[in-house]
Amino acid sequence: GRVKTEADKDSQSCKVTAARLSEMLEIPVAFVPLTRGKELEEAIERMQPGELLMFENTRFEDLNGKKESKNDPDLGAYWASLGDVFVNDAFGTAHRAHASNVGIASHLEAAAGYLMEKELRYIGEAVDNPVRPFVAILGGAKVSDKIGVIENLLQKADKILIGGGMAYTFMKAQGFEIGLSICEADKLELAKELLDKAKGKIILPTDLVVVKEFKADAPYRVTSYGKVEPDDMGLDVGPDTIKRFQKELKGAKTVVWNGPLGVFEFPAFAKGTQAICEILAHLPDCKTIVGGGDSAAAAIQMGFQNNFTHISTGGGASLEYLEGKVLPGVDSLDDQAPCDCPGGCC
Repeated sequence: GRVKTEADKDSQSCKVTAARLSEMLEIPVAFVPLTRGKELEEAIERMQPGELLMFENTRFEDLNGKKESKNDPDLGAYWASLGDVFVNDAFGTAHRAHASNVGIASHLEAAAGYLMEKELRYIGEAVDNPVRPFVAILGGAKVSDKIGVIENLLQKADKILIGGGMAYTFMKAQGFEIGLSICEADKLELAKELLDKAKGKIILPTDLVVVKEFKADAPYRVTSYGKVEPDDMGLDVGPDTIKRFQKELKGAKTVVWNGPLGVFEFPAFAKGTQAICEILAHLPDCKTIVGGGDSAAAAIQMGFQNNFTHISTGGGASLEYLEGKVLPGVDSLDDQAPCDCPGGCC
């Protein structure tokens, strides 16, 4: 996790991570509470074949001029000097150029770990070589967070279902009243352009669950977009939208889902997200990929962690990969052997 102050160190230490890793592997994992220095170097020198050692959270270095997150070349070179080969298995930070990934990789032979390879294979194949029909489901709060994803998927997906807070900007762009629902006014023209470019590929909600105030136990009602009142606030998609989305998903062979369809943290407004989980869990012969971040958290929280083909561990990384961007943490790996996965990961 991020370390912004000295006070963050206790909650962000890797000590608990080392202990948990030891439990899972059923072998000792030594922990050195440092990111550099003689004590760390000597501990590594004492290691015997088969032994494991974890040192402290690399972001502790951000307290000293953000050397980790700014990919300080001396720091990357120092960490590289501690080993012989670098295996990067942190897909969750692959979209960042840090000293602990790109910096180390520039000094050592660098390879993708099993998780990294798995992430790139599943997401890469789903987007670049999908079994069709290929349907994307996009949610979350902001259109601005998903612009690149929408533009990339418009070229690749057969349908794009849009829910969550970002749907209100699209509905407003079409002239519908959305009341006090979240809306990016500066993205209305962009939303219109995307809808024009989509030529029917984008499927929007037809009804929504509205409240008068943002709280978990707020009284709510279901209404259509033509009947939203000025003081209404949308917090979830409605039952008609769920039925429409289910119809669009019927027969799909590849589905990529990124972003919840409502405020799933409030049980009353988690029904749309829950319904998507249930629909995807029962699609026959379909590859289902859940992007990281909130959609992954929702799927796990609702008990569907074993019902999808793959749940990504990377929030920002999976989003940027869906945009078609080059991930620095992947691009820095050696590519000396032929690879049949679209991410070029091994």
